[in-house]
Amino acid sequence: MKTKPFNPFDYMETQAEIDAYLLECFNDDDPQVFVNALGHLARHYGVSEVAEAAGLNRESLYKIINGKSKPRWETVRRLMKAMHVDLTIAA
Repeated sequence: MKTKPFNPFDYMETQAEIDAYLLECFNDDDPQVFVNALGHLARHYGVSEVAEAAGLNRESLYKIINGKSKPRWETVRRLMKAMHVDLTIAA
C-alpha cells in the first residue's frame, strides 16, 4: 500500500482550526516547529504557487520547509504573507 506524507492541514475544516494550530506552533520553544507548520501549509496550498507568491524558487522553498536551512525572519515573513498568515501580538 502506498501512503502519502501526513499533512495536518488536510484535516482542518475551518480557518479557526488553522489559526489555532499555527499559534500553537509559533508558541513552541523550538522555532523550527513553526517553520515546519508553514511548510505543511505551503504543501497544502501548493509549493509552486506559494514559492511564486513569496518571490522564491521552488528549490529554495523546499530547503526551508524540509529543515535543510534555517530561514531568516524576512523569508519567514514573506512566506506568511504569501499564504495570508498574520500574527497578532498581545502584551
